[in-house]
Amino acid sequence: MNDETIRLVTIGRIIRRRGRLLLFLAVLGALVGYGTSLLFPPRYTTSASVLLPGAWEERELLTQAQIASSSVVVDRAAATLDWAGVSGGELRDRVSAEAADGNIIEISGTADTPERAQRLSDQVAQQFVAFAARIAGEDGDSEAAARPEALRQLVVRTSRRITELADAADPGRTVESVQTRTELAKLRTTLQEAVKKLDEADPAAGKANMVVMGPAARPDGEAPPTRTQLVGGGALLFFLLGVIGHLTAARTSRRLRGEPEIAAALGSAPLGAVDVPAEPPAHRPEDDGPRARIRRLLGVDARWDLPSPQTSGDEAGRRLRYRRVCARLREQVSSPRRLLVVVPEGDEIAHRAAGLLAAEAEGDPRLRVVSVSVSQPMVPDRGHESGALVVLSAGSRTAGELSGIAEACADARHEVVGSVLAGAVRARPARSAGRPRDAAPALAAGDNAAGGSV
Repeated sequence: MNDETIRLVTIGRIIRRRGRLLLFLAVLGALVGYGTSLLFPPRYTTSASVLLPGAWEERELLTQAQIASSSVVVDRAAATLDWAGVSGGELRDRVSAEAADGNIIEISGTADTPERAQRLSDQVAQQFVAFAARIAGEDGDSEAAARPEALRQLVVRTSRRITELADAADPGRTVESVQTRTELAKLRTTLQEAVKKLDEADPAAGKANMVVMGPAARPDGEAPPTRTQLVGGGALLFFLLGVIGHLTAARTSRRLRGEPEIAAALGSAPLGAVDVPAEPPAHRPEDDGPRARIRRLLGVDARWDLPSPQTSGDEAGRRLRYRRVCARLREQVSSPRRLLVVVPEGDEIAHRAAGLLAAEAEGDPRLRVVSVSVSQPMVPDRGHESGALVVLSAGSRTAGELSGIAEACADARHEVVGSVLAGAVRARPARSAGRPRDAAPALAAGDNAAGGSV
């Protein structure tokens, strides 16, 4: 199994065992998103398009876009709209412009209502066109604007007068007349070229007036992030934070799981692993408090990072494991075989395993089970015991906690002779009496009866 599969299995286990907690976090995130939406009123955005006819370079279009969202244009739009409590500085944060394909400037306006967003975009577009026209001189001083046209008229009249003088001259009878007609023709050509250059130099000749391509469309929905997006985003964010928090806790967990690691932390030898049939946790008096009820309601009263209990063999196989542990204890402990079984407080699986181990030992060795607090371990002083046996479940304690238990045993003059690792398993369902397997003993009994009668 690769790392990716392990991570997916871990995430599935988190969702399955911490579903109520993750659901609570998602609801909490949705409430936070809803509260955030109340702090930020809804916004509506629409755009107006301005067409720039003629040939425009890309840098020129970018310049026009900056002019469209400049403070000069927006302040003029704010003065025209005259909204109460809204200044040009506030509108500058709500107006943006960008150059689109086809020599088009898209002017976007954002407001708290669809009507205001539409009016804002239209007004900024109109003020932009008016300001651009003023810069180009189209709405400037009338006398300055009329000078190029007057110059054209003067050139046309001069060219006409030259033609009249050329026709009135003696048509080629003398050398002087021919030279005069030639000079007049050259002068007329020069004037025509000057008029042509004047037309090319006129800004309005190559680029026509800017055009607003219709009014802005009235928006029919809020601009993102909407209230629904904030609520959904908050729920998703808190859900992911819950999953990531569980993964981080599992990644940084220092709880020991393997027998060699646990034995090394206790300074003893591993004596084996035993199985305990999985059962619902026993009710304790401290489970009736408000904190315990909240933990039980959120589903955090049980460990999530432990693998699901596997299906074990029959009861005979489980008892065989206990007998092997007892045999190893007899080999290591001299007479009288009395041992103190130390179980960490709160480890129900280890408590049940210690009880089953004491029952299976049948007094050889004689086992006395004691529960030891992990935060402040205290072990009874040594009496007739020959040592201490530590029983715990996998992934329940860290190396520091186990070292504290070992030190408490040493302070009480108990030598830790070994450790036993307990794990929860699912017991196989009992077979009904009508199954064929149960017919074998009856058949054997019949055979014995038949043999006895012969």
